[in-house]
Amino acid sequence: MNPLSIIVSAGAATAVGVATWGAVGPSAELFGPTVRHTASTKTLALTFDDGPNPAVTPRLLDLFDRFSVRATFFLIGRFVRACPDLVRDISLRGHLLGNHTDTHANLIFQSRAGIREELTRCQDAVSAATRSDPPRWMRPPYGYRSPLLDGEIRRAGIQGIVMWSKICWDWKPQPPERLIARLGRAARPGNPQGDIVVFHDGDHHALGGDRHHVVAALEHWLPRWRDAGLEFVTIESPVVSDSARAPRI
Repeated sequence: MNPLSIIVSAGAATAVGVATWGAVGPSAELFGPTVRHTASTKTLALTFDDGPNPAVTPRLLDLFDRFSVRATFFLIGRFVRACPDLVRDISLRGHLLGNHTDTHANLIFQSRAGIREELTRCQDAVSAATRSDPPRWMRPPYGYRSPLLDGEIRRAGIQGIVMWSKICWDWKPQPPERLIARLGRAARPGNPQGDIVVFHDGDHHALGGDRHHVVAALEHWLPRWRDAGLEFVTIESPVVSDSARAPRI
């Protein structure tokens, strides 16, 4: 085989690999800065995707009231339009609302116009439900980012993208004990930064998804995290990113 062909093929494969990592790797910032940690190991940011979910979100809100938790909810626009009163309740209880697109679309395969529509329709839905300003932060579905996304979030008036430092694989129904065990890896002493943990209070396929294992796992961990001296914060508390280019809040 021609050595030049080998070099070209290897280079192309490397470029594809880098681009793929940049699109799906939680720590990647190839396509723009992201936020993944809290600034202090004494703080823990609990974030929730795919809601609102009338079957589960109200139970979480009541639980959070008991333990003085402030969380961040990344909402799907079409579910916001279906449950505006629930969205308003989330906000009134002191939690932060974020943009998780309008339909939970995979943004890697969206055109610039498609990304713009997904973001703006969700922004408009949340703003209409709360009768206040639209979200300032977004999380892309599946964590998948396109090279076009960073420019479109700025265009939509969104401050930045929030990823995570811990994911607990909770998006399918399961015994709570499995999730409880996995959450033992969050907020461990000796971590260099505080964790942003991603949960799911909804199911992007339809309203009413079974996420009762999430409630049960948090019923177990919230008092233990609190007794360990952790403070529960939204992602608008002081946070840091893996890149100095990230927005500071």
